[in-house]
Amino acid sequence: QVQLVESGGGLVQPGGSLRLSCAAQGSIFSVSAMGWYRQAPGKQRELVADMPSDSPTYYADAVKGRFTISRNKAKNTVSLQMNSLKPEDTAVYYCNAAIRSLTTMKVNDYWGQGTQVTVSS
Repeated sequence: QVQLVESGGGLVQPGGSLRLSCAAQGSIFSVSAMGWYRQAPGKQRELVADMPSDSPTYYADAVKGRFTISRNKAKNTVSLQMNSLKPEDTAVYYCNAAIRSLTTMKVNDYWGQGTQVTVSS
């Protein structure tokens, strides 16, 4: 069984910083991509940043220059450093990973449980 466990998030004032972390756990053979999505109330889930194993890192235009994604391939973890946060960054943030499990040897898409980020004064 494979799962993504998220940590971080919370309430921060505009201009502040937060760091989100995510760890892939379980019967993992390989991880081909890890990234972060977010979903604000009444909006569709959107890709924030993505770090594939063999492709360039992607950032949504709305977060370029403010957010930084980092990945530890040896530990199967991914983090999102969020600086200069704005009220419009308020959303539930989800970790996402494409993982080949040891039990099936098939690649599936996995999601974390979601963590709330609220930017408000």
